[in-house]
Amino acid sequence: MSLNKNQIAQRIAKEVKDGMYVNLGIGIPTLVANFVREDINVEFQSENGVLGMGPFPTEDEVDADIINAGKQTITTLPGASFFDSAMSFGMIRGQHVDLTILGAMEVSENGDIANWKIPGKMVKGMGGAMDLVASAENIIVAMVHTNRAGESKLLKECTLPLTGVKCVKKIVTNLAVLEVVEEGGFQLLERAPGVSVEEIRAATEGKLIVAGDIPEMQF
Repeated sequence: MSLNKNQIAQRIAKEVKDGMYVNLGIGIPTLVANFVREDINVEFQSENGVLGMGPFPTEDEVDADIINAGKQTITTLPGASFFDSAMSFGMIRGQHVDLTILGAMEVSENGDIANWKIPGKMVKGMGGAMDLVASAENIIVAMVHTNRAGESKLLKECTLPLTGVKCVKKIVTNLAVLEVVEEGGFQLLERAPGVSVEEIRAATEGKLIVAGDIPEMQF
């Protein structure tokens, strides 16, 4: 059984530890805030100038003036602060963010990431992605393992314009949890419930490293 977007976010939330400052990218990463344990303190940062984001609002909590970098309405936690982009990117470039969680179109087996442009398609720009991948010590990618045509998005080499080089540490997809190893390759750590190693291997173009029995994900 492959995971849905909420389940991918739920699994990634287990990587968020007490006291961390975390930046959430657009797409699946924004859902992570909904699943972080209530007994830990985490500060979520958004590059449009928010520190202290909470879960997505219920209908009666929506405030159109409080948004994340993806222009989605958000909630804020007690003690949250707002500031300009210069301050926000100062936090990012100064390596004050402990964990960055991003979506991706492609990831290569050496940790390159492409997540901002498909040639020939209109885009508004890269946003904060390049700053985030250049500055973050720990990057986790949330993505679907294959594209709509069933082709792998975990590749030997990225084919799309790169956002960053050799920066991705871990990937959580609808099929698996994988770690990018230093010598190159995707180390398989966990598989989605009911998904076999063979299915993951067939969906992964890049080098897949399988050592021993691979456990199913726990939520």
